[in-house]
This record gives sequence, C-alpha cells and structure tokens, in this order.
Amino acid sequence: MSKAQHNKVIVVGGGAAGLLAAIVAARNGARVTILERNQRVGKKILATGNGRCNLTNIDMNISHFHGTNPKFALTALHRFDNYHSIDFFERLGIAHKIEERGKVFPRSNQASSVLDVLRYELEELGVTTLVEAEVKDIQRSKNGFQLMVKGGESHLAQAVILATGGKAAPHLGCTGSGYQLAEKLGHRIIEPFPSLVQLKLAAPFLKQIKGIKFDGDAEVIVKNKVIARASGEILFTEYGISGPPIFDLSRYAGYWLQQGQRVWLKVSIITHLAPEELAAYIQQRFDYNPQKTLAFSFVGMINKQLVPVLLKEAAVDVNKKVADVTAQERNRIVEILQDWRFEVTGSNTWTAAQVTAGGVDVKDVNPATMESRLVPGLFFAGEILDIDGDCGGYNLQWAWSSGYLAGLYAAAYVSRGNK
Repeated sequence: MSKAQHNKVIVVGGGAAGLLAAIVAARNGARVTILERNQRVGKKILATGNGRCNLTNIDMNISHFHGTNPKFALTALHRFDNYHSIDFFERLGIAHKIEERGKVFPRSNQASSVLDVLRYELEELGVTTLVEAEVKDIQRSKNGFQLMVKGGESHLAQAVILATGGKAAPHLGCTGSGYQLAEKLGHRIIEPFPSLVQLKLAAPFLKQIKGIKFDGDAEVIVKNKVIARASGEILFTEYGISGPPIFDLSRYAGYWLQQGQRVWLKVSIITHLAPEELAAYIQQRFDYNPQKTLAFSFVGMINKQLVPVLLKEAAVDVNKKVADVTAQERNRIVEILQDWRFEVTGSNTWTAAQVTAGGVDVKDVNPATMESRLVPGLFFAGEILDIDGDCGGYNLQWAWSSGYLAGLYAAAYVSRGNK
C-alpha cells in the first residue's frame, strides 16, 4: 500500500526555478515539499556560468528571450526583475559583481555558494526536500492532487508547481519528464529542441581548421533573409562551429531546421573594415612584398591554418605570386573574409546544450501567476515552459522570475482553500 503524505504545496523539481518557488511559497505561509529525481537538488546550478553561476544580467530587454510568445515572460520579469534577484541573493549572503556584457556573478566565483545559501534558506523555512523521488504521474481530484513517485509512494497536495526543467544536459537529470506530466494534465507541448548549443556545418575541411578562434560576426540566413546576428569569439570545431555568438544563434537555426528549412550561417572574420577598405589593405600588403606567395602574404594577418582553406574557398592558387593576383581574385578573397557561408545541418546533442527551446505552450498558462488555465492549482516555473533566453544569465533570471510568481501564487491558492 502506498504511503500518503499531506502537503500544501509540492514542487516537482529541485532546480533553480523549483528552489526559488519553494522558498517564496514557504515565506508566504505554505507548507512545502520538494520532490527531486536526482540524488541532490541544484545539480544544474552548479554547472551554470562554467561553475561560477551567472545569476542574471543587467540588461533585461525582452529581446533576449524567445519562444512562440516571448512577451509572456514580461510580467514575471517585471515582478521579480534582475535587481530583485541581486537583492534576494545579497540578503542570503551572495555578494555580487558585474562583468562584461552585463553578466552578474557571485564574488566568490562559485556556483556552489549559490546552492549553499538556497539550501540553507530551505532548511530555515522548514521546507521538506525528498531526493531520488521521481514523479511518474499526477492526478487531479476535487481535494487537490495525488502525485505518484517511482517505487510506489504517493503524496497529496493542494497545489503543485512543475519545475522539472527541459531536456538539455540529461547528465544533470534533465530528461523532459515534466512534459509527459503536463500533457497528461491537458497541456500542449511545443516540440523541444536544443538551444545555446554548438552548430554542425556542412564543410569538408573542418578538421583542418578545428580549434581556430577569432573575434567576428555571424548571421543566420534563411531564404536569403538575415534572421539573427551576433558578435564575439567564434571557434571552429571538427563538426562545425561554437562560441558565445553561435550559442545565441543556435536557437534561430534550430527553429528553422525544425520547420524543414535550409539554414545558412554567414561568418565574417574581418569586421572592422568595409569591403573596399579591406580590398585596399590587402592590395597594400601585396605591394609591400610582391615576391611573396599568396599563402604567405596573409601570415600575420589571419590564422595561418585558415589561409589555405580560405584561398581554396576563394578559388585562388595558394602558390601564386601576389604580384600576379588579379583584382577579381583579390575581391573573392575579401568576400570570403567577410561573407563566408556554411550550410547548417543540425546542432550538437542534448548533452551539449545549455538550455531547452520549446516546452509547455504558454497560451494555457496565466503570465501573471504562472497558474495553468486548464487545471486550477497547477503552476509552472522555469525551463519547462516555452520560454528560453540568450547566453549571459537570462535563463537563470527566467528561473528566478517564474519561480517567484509560481511560489507566491501557489501559496495564495492554498491559503484561499483554507478559508
């Protein structure tokens, strides 16, 4: 016979959104239990920001968020914004600092310190945390919810917060199990795909240039239209391309690939000169040393490993003397340096992805409360929803913001039930 435990609010998932939701619900008078499938809560928090935990970002423009309806996130991001997050963690003991591109990190440079203070607060508030408790089913009844856990145990609650995350980083316990739970309760799922992930490219020479880094621009192009662009450090890999700009563009590439469209990536290696200026500069280099071969003439200007590949792409003989290079050949080199195009064939797997795009369709969720429009007393928080952010602290801010609303209104829901 299963053992029943009566709880006011049950949070399914002990990640960033779930922990914040549990704290807020408990602070607002609810008795809270967290059910976490892993052996400990907060495993993904420990991996964020390369182990430093990029808490949030100073720039919270809605353009940094994505989904079928990104504006859904506005209410939560205003109710519990980046400065609320900074203050929340300062009060828990996390001193913060602001780094490049507005990224906010703990001064300790340790994601573990963020998890430490969250766990401490949960204990202070009397929140019950049950680990290795994988929820297999949730059933709605007139008195609330019954949650069945793998192994046969069951738990009763008046309100449930689904904060199970997505499918990115399955080695950290993100399996997409929450989607099945939401579907059983009547919610539609926008097909998930990996985001903030490396892209695979169709090119025969990638092994020759793997490991080469450069500061440049990249654009996603579909049907000859620029869909998105990003700048920063870009890295060629043996399967394709990586780096922060690529991570930000991967969401757009993944979406259009999922729609069955051909997707192209335009890479610009030289960005500080207009095409005519670059052509003049290259010609000047040729004039300085007319006896050099074309390949050697670019040593000191771009990475040596890139030179033969670039020249081959421009259909120019690498051994040709620069004095013999035609204006047409020079201009083809300029074009490759500033408009090098690759077809995107896919992305790396869920294991490599930092976040999930897609998820629970937000049209059936109240943006002001994170409560289901279909099932009263059911709330959502974090990555399980069809909202995802750019690289740079945006996804954690979404976790904090949505978790705050879910915890606040789940507590209010059970409070109303007692009156």
